[in-house]
Amino acid sequence: MTLQVNITANGRMSLPADLRKRLGLTGGGALIVEETPDGVILRTVAQSVAHARALARKYTADKPEASVDSFLANRRAESGE
Repeated sequence: MTLQVNITANGRMSLPADLRKRLGLTGGGALIVEETPDGVILRTVAQSVAHARALARKYTADKPEASVDSFLANRRAESGE
């Protein structure tokens, strides 16, 4: 879906109500703005978390030693805890 939105002189833009509803932003909310060489990407916080998790899985899926639990266990062992 492609939509055109207008930006006011003070930098505000309004997302159409049906889009806000689909994104779960009907009562307001936050979007993450990512600038890329191709343009700007708007994501909800939940979408950004899912995107980050997908990127992490891409690099750590077949490496159990890359888990947070493994990292913390190694740090404890190194510190003598």
